[in-house]
Amino acid sequence: MTDMTKDRVEQLIDYIMKKCLWQFHSRNWDRERQNKGILGMTTALLCDEPVDIEDPKERCYWVDAVVLADAYRTRYPWINTLSKDEIRELMAALHARLDHLTITGSLNAELTDKNY
Repeated sequence: MTDMTKDRVEQLIDYIMKKCLWQFHSRNWDRERQNKGILGMTTALLCDEPVDIEDPKERCYWVDAVVLADAYRTRYPWINTLSKDEIRELMAALHARLDHLTITGSLNAELTDKNY
């Protein structure tokens, strides 16, 4: 990953950490599912691709994805200059970083508590 990509990922992560409450689900499997759903749909929206919102759960992810994609386009105009492949690569790196920060690298013991 280039330094520019790392910098861009950190800009996008910073926005999520400061503005998105959905990152705080209480179980790791909830976080995995929502990170995949929201970031997957955000990627599709940024690439002007259709998303499936038939299922109510998918509609919930879609709402967060619409807000996130709009914020990214507005706050980070450089994202509008990227190709679809570059957006996919950036969002994959963002997804990996978010999973690390909120799941695998988290010190929150409640995430893996079987009784919670």
